[in-house]
Amino acid sequence: MESVSCSTCLLKSKAVESLGKDDLSLLGQSCVEVAFEKGETLFKQDALSSNIIYIQTGLVKLIIEGPQRKQILRLKKAPCYLGLPTTMGDKINHYSAVALEHTKACFIDLGVFKSFLRLNTEFSYEIVIELCKNELEQFHRCVKLVQNQVFGRLATNLLYMADEIYESDEFDLPLSRSDMADLVCTSRETVSRLLSNLAEEKIIDIHGKHIKINNKEILLKISEKG
Repeated sequence: MESVSCSTCLLKSKAVESLGKDDLSLLGQSCVEVAFEKGETLFKQDALSSNIIYIQTGLVKLIIEGPQRKQILRLKKAPCYLGLPTTMGDKINHYSAVALEHTKACFIDLGVFKSFLRLNTEFSYEIVIELCKNELEQFHRCVKLVQNQVFGRLATNLLYMADEIYESDEFDLPLSRSDMADLVCTSRETVSRLLSNLAEEKIIDIHGKHIKINNKEILLKISEKG
């Protein structure tokens, strides 16, 4: 855990970039930077929350515990805010966040964050933009989960990792087969079988966790029609 100098930080959010010198000083006094290793929990479902969390670097998975099993809601790549609807609306975490790789996060005092929202219109605007983007992404993910078969859901998530998370058609899966199953709402065995099918068809190469997408056009068609 480290104190923060927000004025010299090179990883500011667009909202924080709108703050003046005095506000940046106040922000630095009211937040701490915490490093998490892979597998560590940033915050836990059902725990009280008094902080807004800004992910500076790294990758996390958001998990919600349902009546029968856990569900991975989505992956979130830095830079981004976590817990805005939960902390602002209810003060109790409605999901958990777990690091998938070395991750640095700033924990910002909720009272100070709210004061910026009330007094700085540009800061508020950027936060609203982020909330809107997150909501639209979740709407599209919900439609995919409901209307696509499991093959299409798997293809969608492989494309998301390639395009949004790693910005490369070759990457290491950040999730275990069991976690991939939770992400696409199926069984571990089904995920393993479908990945093998994609490899047999030469659409992807797979060696352990390493994925290389060979035919993105076909994978996109599976995502759209699967």
